[in-house]
Formats: sequence, C-alpha cells, structure tokens
Amino acid sequence: MNVVRSEWTKLRSVRGTWTLVVVAILASAAVGLLGVTSQLGGWRSALPHDFDPTVESLKGLLVGQLLIGTLGASVMASEYGHGTIVTTLAIVPDRVRLLAAKALLTAAIAAVAAVAITASCFLLGQAAIAAAGLPGASLTDPAVLRALGGAVVYLTAVALLGLGIATLTRSASTALGVLVTLALLGPALTPALPGAVGDAIAEYWPLAAGQAGYAVVRTADHVAPGVGVAVLLAFTALVGVAATAAMRRRDA
Repeated sequence: MNVVRSEWTKLRSVRGTWTLVVVAILASAAVGLLGVTSQLGGWRSALPHDFDPTVESLKGLLVGQLLIGTLGASVMASEYGHGTIVTTLAIVPDRVRLLAAKALLTAAIAAVAAVAITASCFLLGQAAIAAAGLPGASLTDPAVLRALGGAVVYLTAVALLGLGIATLTRSASTALGVLVTLALLGPALTPALPGAVGDAIAEYWPLAAGQAGYAVVRTADHVAPGVGVAVLLAFTALVGVAATAAMRRRDA
C-alpha cells in the first residue's frame, strides 16, 4: 500500500498527467461530434441497414485511445526519460510490486477518464443524431449500456498497453509509435492479406477486436462483443507479462 501511495503522490503532482486527461476528454468529444455531423447528410439520404447509432457516436474514441495510451506510457517512460527510475528502484527494489502499483493507478485514472470520454461522446453524438431527425440510441435500449461499458474497458486496456509497451521500450515516443501501429496501421494493412488469413487477422487484431466490444449491431467483419473484449484483455495481459519479465531482468 505504501508503494501505491507514493506512486499516487508522484502521479498527481505531475501536471502532464492531468493535462493528458483533459485533452483526451475534449479532443475525443470534439472529434466524435465532428465525425457524426459530417455523416448526417449521407444518413438522411440512405440510412445503412446496419446503422449503429451507439458506435457511430463513439468515433471520438479513435483519437482518445492514442491520448489515453500516451497517458499510460508516460507513467513509466517519464521515469526513464528523467533518470528518476534509479532512485525509484533504490526505494522500491521489488520491481514487480512497483510495476503492479503503476498498473493499478494507471487503470484507475484511465477508467475515470474513459467514463468521461465515453459519456461525452455518446451524449453529444446522440444529440446531433436526434437533431437531424434520425433514429438514435437510448441508455434503456438493449445492449447500449453494455456497449458503453465495453468502451470504458477498451480505453482502460489501451492505457495499460501503453504502460506495458513503455516498460519494454523505455520510451514514450516509441510506445506511442507502437500504439499507432496497433490501433491504425495494422487494421489498415490487413485487407491486403490473402483471403481467410486476412479476414481472421482483421477480426482478431487485438485493438480491432476490442472495438467490437462497444458495438450494439454486430457486423460480418467483427467478432462478438464478448469475444472481442476477451481478445483485447488477453493481449494486454500478454504484454503485461512481457513487461514484468523485462523489468525484472534488466538494469535500470
């Protein structure tokens, strides 16, 4: 508990932590609203048969995930960047306990930010859809609350991925590059892969699968929500195990 308390004191005193949280909330809400309003004209003329107002209103998560992942990466990378990891390990020689404390606090901060991001994107998106006279989603509709919970889990997992990757690379910029590849570049390249192999990789790519967790209407190119969340959490756990092993073996 003392390790968690000391890490919390360290995190809350860093202005960048809260700046990233605020920017992630505002940027996600703005991008999400822009994404919805830019498509209203097309939806009015021909509403897609698989139109999912919940997932459409959560488009801002595509930006929010990178900022939340950067938040997770900064929790560890800033220590290596400033050289304070040497002092930290001198005070807390149990590296597994130190990493666990950082993961716990990262998950807690990311979860709170994820709730704010998800709520703001959903409310703004639904307001825009309703103002256009299109069918929207309500919290009382089937599976909507489940989908919003899936969005919170998704963003929290991405923050932990950022922490794990930064522990492996010891660099915030490298960790962000890996996250961009996982979130954007990987799914963009999978259509170029042949047949069933490309389809399988596209469906089970960790972040693409996780995004299926906050859909209400399932499409043919996405796995079931529960499967998607399970794939993302399993991948996050795998990165966490690798980060723990690297933390134990390497010098500061």
